[in-house]
Amino acid sequence: MSADTTRSDGPQWTDYRSLFLSDQPLLDLRAPLEFARGAFPQAQNLPLMSNAERAAVGTAYKQQGPAAALALGHQLLSGVTREQRMQSWLSFVRAHPTAVSYCFRGGLRSQIVQQWLADEGVLIPRVAGGYKALRAYLLEQLQVLPAALPWWVLAGRTGSGKTQVLCAYPRHLDLEAHAHHRGSAFGRLPQDQPSPINFENALAIAMLKLQQRSQAPVLIEDESHLIGRLKVPAALYARMQQAPLIVLRVPLEQRIAQVLRDYVIDLREAFVEAQGEAGVRAHANYLRAALTRIQRRLGGLRYARLAERLERALSQGHDDGHRDWIGPLLQEYYDPMYDHHMRQRRPHILFQGDTAQVQAWLRDQGQSL
Repeated sequence: MSADTTRSDGPQWTDYRSLFLSDQPLLDLRAPLEFARGAFPQAQNLPLMSNAERAAVGTAYKQQGPAAALALGHQLLSGVTREQRMQSWLSFVRAHPTAVSYCFRGGLRSQIVQQWLADEGVLIPRVAGGYKALRAYLLEQLQVLPAALPWWVLAGRTGSGKTQVLCAYPRHLDLEAHAHHRGSAFGRLPQDQPSPINFENALAIAMLKLQQRSQAPVLIEDESHLIGRLKVPAALYARMQQAPLIVLRVPLEQRIAQVLRDYVIDLREAFVEAQGEAGVRAHANYLRAALTRIQRRLGGLRYARLAERLERALSQGHDDGHRDWIGPLLQEYYDPMYDHHMRQRRPHILFQGDTAQVQAWLRDQGQSL
């Protein structure tokens, strides 16, 4: 049984895999600080104790022992405070009748809430081992699943439109979407990146679902080991280096247009949507900062030339001027790095072509999925 209802201290959920495959609603009872460090995509944080209450109980435990800590906890979680939290849990369970709860280790906090809810006539399982056990399970999957799944890696020079091709294929893993980052010095988005733990958790769950549905190859974009500040899990990155390549070959002018659309036009709109009129200035500063991040690798003269062209484009007020710095940046910086990378990977090329050819080839493969 997934939920063991034979235990005297309330039912416990032991089938971790099913929790993630079914997107089971999860009631996270940990303090907000714990939740912020790492959680699961389908979890909602409705804590038993606030950060301050948890800290006070922890101090009492260290200084006076478990009995004093428990007594303080009951004192803090009484009256109006208990009633307000009880109503939030009841509302969550009514909206999500199949919900499962957890605290850090599946211990006292989740037991208390489970009993309080049972007193109200609501029986909710708690995760055996709590968050710690679920996290350990997903870490294990991060080691196992990259080798268990077959992979194709989609490669192509910067601006080739790899993400659009990737997402059109039914079985894909979009690392940049999970990382909230486009992968290059210019790839930061207005949305903050997730915590490293949340990034890993989401990838493990996505791979679990891919494995459940089929054993056909999974398409993944060729990435560095870092996407923004997030590391691609080591086992997955190692598999990507050995997987067959599908290579997009796109003309320079088309790539310049793609970069202009992605990083100037569309990203500026995203900044404006997030920040209003201030987003225009924030986007301009974003472009300046991205170019500055690679200043040392560009070299002083090249950086000065590109920075001057960027400033001219920003002052002109029309987007075509950005082509004057995008083109040289692709040809003189990104393309040589890509060419070096491809010289090392060339024996792994499975198919290559322009956008239409690669899309047609992938459609043919996808018909059997």
